[in-house]
Amino acid sequence: MPDFSLHGKVAVVTGASRGIGEAVARTYAQAGAKVVLVSRKLDGVTSVADSIRQQGGVALPVAAHMGDPAAVAALVEQAAAAYGGIDIVVNNAGTNPHFGPLLTADEGVWEKTLDVNLHGTFRLIRAAVPSMIGRGGGKVINIASIAGLTPMPGVGLYGISKAAVMMMTKVLAVELAQDNIQVNAIAPGFVKTKFSQAIWGDEQVNAAVVASTPAGRIAGVEDLQGMMLYLASSASSFLTGQVITIDGGLTLSPGSYGG
Repeated sequence: MPDFSLHGKVAVVTGASRGIGEAVARTYAQAGAKVVLVSRKLDGVTSVADSIRQQGGVALPVAAHMGDPAAVAALVEQAAAAYGGIDIVVNNAGTNPHFGPLLTADEGVWEKTLDVNLHGTFRLIRAAVPSMIGRGGGKVINIASIAGLTPMPGVGLYGISKAAVMMMTKVLAVELAQDNIQVNAIAPGFVKTKFSQAIWGDEQVNAAVVASTPAGRIAGVEDLQGMMLYLASSASSFLTGQVITIDGGLTLSPGSYGG
């Protein structure tokens, strides 16, 4: 049977105070990993870390903004000092400050979106790779979005940033393969988290999304946990450079939100 255990591994998960990031951190801790939980504010990840420890896991909360290169470097240093290095990086932190037509997004919004979603993802990977190489390999998992696969109403800039993340995933997968580092991404559809509340919290929009989704519902974070564990474990050692869509079939649908 494939080995999905993460015992002896150290995982850094950004955006871990809630939603997808929190769910992934809890999953990895349950699988045996020492988890470094990262968020812009310490209080959110502290409560999650405390909860993980109460359940027998090992967790370290760290405050770091992915838009700050110095903070990213310090984060990697803290993880290495606490646990000896890094084996797994999950780039989940993201922002979407603009909702509307692309041409109405000003320069500041472009810079903020790309700095966190794209540059921040790259910064953490670049900072963590030397530790991974020193430990014989590693796993990088980037959280993209189906908005990076097909244009969607109101989230064009966010989609552009996630499309770039997908290409970066492929480029780094090729460049790091010789170091036994697998780089993959998942492209979730709509997931019921605070980040996407503008969608599922609006009855009309929510109904349109559900109607366009063959599975007939919006995902919960639990729908991503199995794939995230697989991508972090040795079971996926020959899988790299892939973008795995988890959307209940939405991007296969001709409906309003499916392309």
